[in-house]
Amino acid sequence: MVKVRAVEVFTAMSGRAWGVLAVLCGAIFLEGIDVAMLNVALPSIRAELGLSTGMLSGVVSAYVLGYGGFVLLGGRAADLLGRRRMFLCWLTVFLVFSGLGGFATTGWMLLTARFVTGVAAAFLAPAGLSLITTNFAEGRVRDKALLFYAGVAAGGFSLGMVVGGLLTAFGWRWVFFVPVLVSAGLLLAAIVLVRDAGVPERVRGGFDLLGALTVTGAMLLLVYGVVRLEHPGDGPALTAATFAAGVALLGLFVVNERRTATPLVRLGILRSAPLVRTNLVAVLFIGSFMGFQFLATLYFQELRGWSTVQTGLAMAVMGLDALLAPLLTPWLVRRFGNVRVVFGGVVLAALAYALFLPTDLDRAYLAMLPTMVLLAVAFALVYGPLTIAGTDDIAAEEHGLAGGLLYTGIQFGAALGISVVTAVNVAAVDAGQAGMDGLRTALVVPVVAAVLAGVIAATGLRRGAIAETVDLPEPAHA
Repeated sequence: MVKVRAVEVFTAMSGRAWGVLAVLCGAIFLEGIDVAMLNVALPSIRAELGLSTGMLSGVVSAYVLGYGGFVLLGGRAADLLGRRRMFLCWLTVFLVFSGLGGFATTGWMLLTARFVTGVAAAFLAPAGLSLITTNFAEGRVRDKALLFYAGVAAGGFSLGMVVGGLLTAFGWRWVFFVPVLVSAGLLLAAIVLVRDAGVPERVRGGFDLLGALTVTGAMLLLVYGVVRLEHPGDGPALTAATFAAGVALLGLFVVNERRTATPLVRLGILRSAPLVRTNLVAVLFIGSFMGFQFLATLYFQELRGWSTVQTGLAMAVMGLDALLAPLLTPWLVRRFGNVRVVFGGVVLAALAYALFLPTDLDRAYLAMLPTMVLLAVAFALVYGPLTIAGTDDIAAEEHGLAGGLLYTGIQFGAALGISVVTAVNVAAVDAGQAGMDGLRTALVVPVVAAVLAGVIAATGLRRGAIAETVDLPEPAHA
């Protein structure tokens, strides 16, 4: 047997519990705000470093490739090697390479820094999530911690544009240097406060190296294929070959996981219908949000001529989710259950995107405000319950894996959303729909994605809770 070192599990929100939660929330907030801040700073980075459009797109895609390619490996590493150990190690890597990005003088330096930062986030995020699920007792205390954690994460996504706009006004390098300062503070606090509940003192058995290589390669290729959709006319044969190679590696991964005695991903975990539904909703919901945020940025800055600060402030109201998630969502979840809350939030998101469709170049901001408010409420209602559902009814020793699956869905959804709206926008412009007409065509994509997410979420309404499993054949090794 593998000996396990046990530590205190919080059964109430004591001062120490709040301290641990604050550190873990700080890390996920940093991750979310880091992505959004960079998006606002891109025009300034291009102006100083003289980057081509392809290189500029690569700087954004590099983070997604690193994150999407390694997050499943990160989740399993947290389970096998220790969640606290992985959290501290990769927070340090995040700190170092974020700083290197701030000192970049060429596009390749910046691209490399962003890729490694994405890899660090891929190990950091599932470790942080599983530290919450294993340090806080199951039930109301854990749900409260997860909803607070998810609310802060959602705030990072939405507030990043505001902070990024303000920092870029002082110089785009501050978008990289500020996360260094925050990471350093979090690292010191984590060393003192964070402990790992249930970490093995000694890991027995081999590590699934073939599984790690095949799934990482598959995720890298699939995410890269999605990113290539942003330029559909640029080498369609290469794009198709990329997807084909990714699917082939994914098939090899599945075959290996069924045969190996120490799988990276126990395929039986996919027998959980709630887990599968949660990840599909995550892909579509995050994809719709990131696609809309990307199009809204183009609308405000390129079509309306607004500054980065004005753009950030225009979307600042979406940061209300950081307040709504810990205050409103826990009560709604207790009253109506996860599924109904998620379904309601997704419906609100679809309505918000639909309300933005009639937007033109002369539309007053007050007419667009309902969309921003509804999105804040939608994010508050969806993100937290999805985080709970992502590890609900999953054994504690597989929380890192479940977290890795959820963050794979989130990151793949982000890549898919941005790439698809870009591809549709490019196709519309090529068809003669320039300017606002082309953008309005692309704005249909978030509406469709949110509707599909709502349909999938509705399949769980019959049961009223995310808690059932379906009977699928157990993999051969089980």
